[in-house]
Amino acid sequence: MKAILTVIGKDNVGIVAGVSRQLADLQVNILDVTQTIMNGYFTMMMILDLSAAKETFGGIKKALADKGDELNVQIKIQREEIFTSMHSL
Repeated sequence: MKAILTVIGKDNVGIVAGVSRQLADLQVNILDVTQTIMNGYFTMMMILDLSAAKETFGGIKKALADKGDELNVQIKIQREEIFTSMHSL
């Protein structure tokens, strides 16, 4: 299964490293990534492959939300098909 991950928050050191480490720990592969900093705000979007993940989607979502709290950013993950449906209207 593929998923879309978004990260938004005030820029600070370690956001990319923290999110990437959490994904590696969850056995989630990063297929594509884009990020930018706009006026001090960090934004990142990733396309992920969850096919090798050992955790459920709900477990991955919680682990990433907890990591977001630790990094002081908002991390959201959506299944690709839901993300595509929401943005095709």
